Amino acid sequence: MKKSIPNFLILACLTFACFPAFGQELNCQVRVNSIQIESTERRVFQEMEVEFAKFLNDRKWADERFENNERITCGINITLESQPSLGNFAATVQVIVARPVYNSSYEAVLLNFADRDFNFEYTESQPLDFQPTSFISNITSMLGYYAYMMLGYDYDSFEPLSGQKYYEAAWAVVNNAQQSGYGGWDQFNSIRNRYWLAENSIDQTMEPLREAMYEYHIKGLDLMSENPDEARTNILEALKKVQAANKAKPRSILVIAFMDAKLDEIIGVYSNGDLAQRREVFNILKSIDPARTDEFQEILDN
Repeated sequence: MKKSIPNFLILACLTFACFPAFGQELNCQVRVNSIQIESTERRVFQEMEVEFAKFLNDRKWADERFENNERITCGINITLESQPSLGNFAATVQVIVARPVYNSSYEAVLLNFADRDFNFEYTESQPLDFQPTSFISNITSMLGYYAYMMLGYDYDSFEPLSGQKYYEAAWAVVNNAQQSGYGGWDQFNSIRNRYWLAENSIDQTMEPLREAMYEYHIKGLDLMSENPDEARTNILEALKKVQAANKAKPRSILVIAFMDAKLDEIIGVYSNGDLAQRREVFNILKSIDPARTDEFQEILDN
């Protein structure tokens, strides 16, 4: 492939974070960027990194047993933008989930999602309590929500539609949080929020895209080192399913998230190979996301 890391945000989120924890299903690196917050008490921001990572990594989110080498690589990069009142923070977050590619050192990004409504309350030494069936605090609901979404994406990439119960768990978190008054949990104002990401994930209309996640990775990327031509053909078939999902539900957040995570990778995959196949990939991508046609052109120019 042309690019070993498909997005610089992975480096920002995974490289600079410094609080890995040993635990259950997740190996989530957390970074809190507090440069915009004027405060002499900086210790709380370091505590956030440690405690949020512990919350995600030490808690058991899945029924299945995970070996240490099976833990899901993920990152949460929180940028604190303001502090409206003591202990109250307005923030944005970048959530990244990756999975290893067979017989290589490459990790493929499954999800690269920007959450613009990541607002929460946190004070030093605050316990992080979470119950899947009720809303306790916005920060634990948001972290719990993304833990389930990370599991859903990972499972879908290894077995068709196997992430369903984790998407349903994330959807339950959404329903519990809807009366909280916090942003990002409702269907209004934006299609790029937690509500729509979870809603799309359990919508049967979007199952072709979820099936594509399996075919793209197991039959595509995981095969690339052994048979690159067959792998490219299989990835093309997966992209056709993404195109079908986009036709059924145009510009859904699930399709947008797929393109955000996979654009550079797809361009890298098709930097070589049959020109007729590359033209077909170009036309599919252009139909899905016309605004990025100039970027897709690189597939034909190589």
